[in-house]
Amino acid sequence: MKYFTKEVKIALTAIVAIVLLFIGLNFLKGINVFQSTQTYFVKFKDINGLVVSNSVFANGYPVGIVRTIDYDYERGEHVVVGIEVDDDMHIPNGTRAELEAELMGGVRMNLVLGPNPTDNLTPGDTISGAFKQGLMAKAEDLLPVVEKMLPKLDSIMDNLNRLTGDPALQHTLANAEAMTGDLRKTAARLDQMMQGDIPQMLGRFNRASANLETLSARLADVDVAATMSSVNQTLDSAQQLIGKLDTKMSSKDNTLGLFLNDRSVYENLNATLAHADSLMIDLKAHPKRYVHFSVFGKKDK
Repeated sequence: MKYFTKEVKIALTAIVAIVLLFIGLNFLKGINVFQSTQTYFVKFKDINGLVVSNSVFANGYPVGIVRTIDYDYERGEHVVVGIEVDDDMHIPNGTRAELEAELMGGVRMNLVLGPNPTDNLTPGDTISGAFKQGLMAKAEDLLPVVEKMLPKLDSIMDNLNRLTGDPALQHTLANAEAMTGDLRKTAARLDQMMQGDIPQMLGRFNRASANLETLSARLADVDVAATMSSVNQTLDSAQQLIGKLDTKMSSKDNTLGLFLNDRSVYENLNATLAHADSLMIDLKAHPKRYVHFSVFGKKDK
């Protein structure tokens, strides 16, 4: 134990602290030092704010991180980005990398995998990369259009303010509110009618339908031919009676015929009515000739 002196213990403690600090810093960056990885390189013309330790996604799932970013000083055309992906991740040939600006800031790298999963790249190969226009880039393109629309929006808002401040609109809204109240009352009356009057009407209609069915059944049982035969016989009898009456009225061998066809009967009847009329006139003019009335008895003439 004489080898574990105070100086040795301090040195071991410092080494362990450095290792833990290294692991902790890498952990904060999203790097797992205990997981085996593969390194690939991606060439971009513009990384547009990409930084080391940014996550690398494939189909929306994080499969690695950005390990290094180096500028190609020899050609001055590209930025070479070194990415580390999980050891189990196989990148097909034809895969490309896309940088997309996020809404909250920052840049996200997405791997668009190639079509053939059996033909894979070898670790250390280079992948082509490009910047994808996201929502932020499209919003920037729309800014000039929005600026041109602002004056029109101002005029529209002015017109809306004038419209909302017009007394006619307030009057229209008041009328609409009154109409709404009337509609509520009408709906309440209709509801009351549906609950009270309509069921009664339906009940009466059902009873009337039942009576019609009963009447139809009775009519179906009636012998229409026999009824029509009886009606025809009755009509024949009435026609015969009318013929007899006509014969009697036109003939002079009976009282009715003489009364209707004899001219003298008519003249005598007129003369009798004339005498009766003269008698009534004389009776009104001289009633004492025909009626004698006295309280004390009849006087001797």
